[in-house]
Amino acid sequence: MPISPAIALTQELLRRPSVTPVDAGALDVLQRFLADSGFACLRKIFSEAGTPDVDNLFAKFGSGAPHLVFAGHTDVVPAGDAERWRRDPFGAEIAEGRLWGRGASDMKGAIAAFAVAARDFLAARKDFSGAISFLITGDEEGPSINGTAKLLDWAKARGERFDHCVVGEPTNVDALGDTIKIGRRGSLNGRVTVEGVQGHVAYPERADNPVPKLARIVAALSAHRFDAGTPHFSPTHLEFSTIDTGNPAVNVIPARATGAFNVRFNDLWTPERLAEELRALARAAAGGDIQIDFAPCNARAFLTQPGAFVERVARAVQETTGRAPELSTSGGTSDARFIVRDCEVVEFGLLNETIHKIDENAALKDIDDLAAVYRRLLELTFERP
Repeated sequence: MPISPAIALTQELLRRPSVTPVDAGALDVLQRFLADSGFACLRKIFSEAGTPDVDNLFAKFGSGAPHLVFAGHTDVVPAGDAERWRRDPFGAEIAEGRLWGRGASDMKGAIAAFAVAARDFLAARKDFSGAISFLITGDEEGPSINGTAKLLDWAKARGERFDHCVVGEPTNVDALGDTIKIGRRGSLNGRVTVEGVQGHVAYPERADNPVPKLARIVAALSAHRFDAGTPHFSPTHLEFSTIDTGNPAVNVIPARATGAFNVRFNDLWTPERLAEELRALARAAAGGDIQIDFAPCNARAFLTQPGAFVERVARAVQETTGRAPELSTSGGTSDARFIVRDCEVVEFGLLNETIHKIDENAALKDIDDLAAVYRRLLELTFERP
C-alpha cells in the first residue's frame, strides 16, 4: 500500500538514531528534502566548553514579511532497553495503522509534516511573497546550550527577522487538534544544605543532627502556597526530588543533610524573586540562616498572548481536524522559551501519549492530518489580499 510523503520522510528520519547529541544523519535527510524543495540551507555547529558540539540547520525560502518559522529538534531521548520494544526503536516499522520508533511523536513526525506541507504549498503558489524558515536543532533533549538559543542569535546577527513561529512539540492529549501550547511554566532547580555535627546516635548531646532541621524545611517549602495561578497558568508549585545524608550507618548522626527540589512557576514570578522567597521560607523554618543554591535558570515562564496569530493557528487546527483546541501552558519546558524573545510562538504537534516511552509511535492518519494543518496555516498566513 502506498504511503504518503509525510510518512515516508518521517520513516527516513526515524531510521537515523539521533540520540542527543549524536545527529546520525538526521539533519542530512531533512536538508536534502528542503534543498530539493527550493530552500537555501545552512548548517551551524555550536560549541561550548564542557558541553558536546551540536549540529543545527537553518533553511529559508523567500524574503521579507510575513516570515513564518517552523522550529523543532531531530535529537531524541535514548530508546532504553531495546529488547522491551515490540518493534525496533529505529526501524520505522508500520503496523496497526501506526508508525513505530523513537522520535515518531517527539518530534520527527512534526518536522516531516511541516516540510511536506511547505513543499506542497510553495509548489502551488508561484506568486509567493514572504518567507518560510526552519530552525532545527540537535540539542533540545540535552542541555539546550548549543542549539536553538545560539541558532537564534546567529540568525539575528545575519539580519533575519521572524514574525511568527510554530514549534512542533507533541501538544495533544487525546486527539489531534485538542491542544495548542501558548506558553510554558518556568523551571527552577535548587538544593538546600543543612550542616550539623557528626556523632554517635547514643550521645545526641555531643552531636548536632541536621536531619530534623532539613525535614522542617522540606515540610515548609512543600506546603507553601506561592500563588493561586493566573488566567493562563496553574499555581506555582515545588516538589522535592531527593533527600540525602551520604550516611549508610544507622548508628551515626550525619554531618550534613541535603535536599534537591524543582519549582514550576507561572508568569507571576521571576527566578530571582522566587529564590528570595525560598531563602526566606527556609530561614524561617530552620530558625536561622541556611544555605540554598540554585542552578542557572534558562527556563523562564512565558506566554504568547491570544491574538491574531494564535487565532490563525487555532483556525487552521479546527478547519482541518474539526476540533476547537484548548489554549494551554501545561507540561515541561521546550525551546519555545528561547524563541519567544524574538517573535510570537506557539506549539502544536502530534499526541504526547507515548513520548519518551518504550514503543513510542504515532498514528499514520495523525501525521498526514498534521501536515494538512500546517498546510492550512501556511495558506492563512500568506493568503492573498
